[in-house]
Amino acid sequence: MTPLRQQMLRAMDLKNLSPHTRRSYLSAVTNLAKHYQQSPETITPEMIEDYLLYLKNEKGNAPQSCCLRLSGLRFFYKHILEQQMPVGFRLPKSLRRLPTVLTKAQVRRIIDAPGNLKHRLILMTTYAAGLRSAEVRHLRPEHIDSQQMLIKVESGKGGKDRYTMLSKKLLAELRRYYHTCRPQTYLFPSSYKKMKGQPLSYEAVRCIYEKARQKAGVKNGQGLHTLRHSFATHLLEAGYDIRKIQVLLGHSRLSTTMIYLHVSRETLASVPSPLDLVDLNPNGAKEGTHEPDHQT
Repeated sequence: MTPLRQQMLRAMDLKNLSPHTRRSYLSAVTNLAKHYQQSPETITPEMIEDYLLYLKNEKGNAPQSCCLRLSGLRFFYKHILEQQMPVGFRLPKSLRRLPTVLTKAQVRRIIDAPGNLKHRLILMTTYAAGLRSAEVRHLRPEHIDSQQMLIKVESGKGGKDRYTMLSKKLLAELRRYYHTCRPQTYLFPSSYKKMKGQPLSYEAVRCIYEKARQKAGVKNGQGLHTLRHSFATHLLEAGYDIRKIQVLLGHSRLSTTMIYLHVSRETLASVPSPLDLVDLNPNGAKEGTHEPDHQT
């Protein structure tokens, strides 16, 4: 390990950066050095700009990806080399896309698709509690509070703890799963010998969901996060207060939760069109009669 890498690891540890951010920042500096085949100490801001344009125009990287690399490089130059790096990269205005939401019937088919009991429970728990991938992967048996009917989520997004609901149906299934599989550390541990006692990887959980979705014949809703979107939307359609849904999801801002108002089909369908509020003549205008277009 080079001294620069050791310094960067130490600096990121002192800044208490998340493991994902650390990997991204290290990758940004490593890839830049490999691109020019020289130490990042000797790379100029102009070379970094050329590198970002290469990633964007020739490699086809998204602007968000280029900005993430630039953040890693800025951290390195500021905290390791103690230099200012006057390199800018502007993001284009991103399109705001609505999240994909499955119907209740589609969710049921996806949950019922796996033949593996653990895989079925992973999908069921994700939907029933509205969890993120990392949150369901790091659940422990002691996080299931059957007395209060709550699930404790430790170190969720932003390092925050929270509680979410525990379904009665889920609790019964979890008890059956526990008596069958006897998980000791994590509720859904990895099955690989090298990863014994460790949580499942993101890729493993993603594959579990995608295989179940394909087996269930559900064409839309790519990504495990779709179950979380469906959880929030189905609660909203059932009449639950949006602020309570915000707490269950662990959103810091209500505006983040408000997006589910735009995808709730039942909520939108309950709003009448203004045309339905107008008392129209059922026979329409009589033939040969017309109202004047303008007053004179």
